[in-house]
Amino acid sequence: MCWCGFCGLFVGGSQVYCEDHSHFFVASEAVHMIGTMILIYKLTTHKTCSGLSLKSQELTAIYLAVRFYCSIILEEDIHVVLDFATLISTLWVIYMMRFKLKSTYIKELDNMPIYYVVIPVVILSFLVRPYMRRRFVTSWFWAFTVYLESVAVLPQLRIMQNAKMVETFTGHYVFALGVARFFGCAHWIIRVIETRGHYLYFLGSGYLWPSMVLLAETVQTFILADFCYYYVKSVMHGQLLVRLPSPV
Repeated sequence: MCWCGFCGLFVGGSQVYCEDHSHFFVASEAVHMIGTMILIYKLTTHKTCSGLSLKSQELTAIYLAVRFYCSIILEEDIHVVLDFATLISTLWVIYMMRFKLKSTYIKELDNMPIYYVVIPVVILSFLVRPYMRRRFVTSWFWAFTVYLESVAVLPQLRIMQNAKMVETFTGHYVFALGVARFFGCAHWIIRVIETRGHYLYFLGSGYLWPSMVLLAETVQTFILADFCYYYVKSVMHGQLLVRLPSPV
C-alpha cells in the first residue's frame, strides 16, 4: 500500500513539475547502467560474484542485444548509446562470472531453469506484438525485449530467496533495477494519463499490444517492489546485508 501511494504521489507531482516525461525513460536506462557499474566495481575490487545470478545476467544481455538492434532501426538516439553501453558492461560481467571468478559462483543456488522464462516469452512475443508494416521480424524482436526484460530478474530473485540474505553490492544493483523500472513504469503511465488513453493507440495497432506493454512494465515494477521495501528497511536500520523472508 505504501508503495502504491508513493507511486501515485510521484506520478501526480511529475505531471505538475516535469514537461518532458521522456526523461523518465532515459533515466530508467541510465539507472540500469549505474547498477551494472556497481556490479563491475564489486567484481573488480572484491573478486567474487557470490550472490549474483549468471542466468539473470545472460537474460539481460539477450534482451539488451535485441533491443539495441531494434533501437538502431527505429530510434537512433540516446537510447542506442545507453543500450550499447549497458550491453557491453553486462557482457563483461558475464565474462567475469563464467571465467575469471568462476570459483566464487554458487551454481547450486542459481537453479531456475532458463527455458521457463525464454520459451513463454518467445511464444507471447509472436502472438502479441506491435503492428509494423513490412517489419515482422523487428516487431517480433521489439515485443520479445519488452516481455523478456520484465522477467529477466526472476533468476536473481530466486538466488536471493535461496540464500535468504543479500550481499551489499548485489543489493545496490537489484535496488537500482527497481528504481529503473519505477521510472520506466512512470513514463508509460504519465503518457497515458496526459493523452487520456490515446497514447495506447500511438504504441501500435497490434490488438492487445498496447495493454501488454503497460502490463509488462507494471509486472516488473511490482516484482521488484518487495525487495526494494526490504532494501530500504535494511538501509534505514544501518544493516549492510539485506535479510529476506521466504518467499521474496
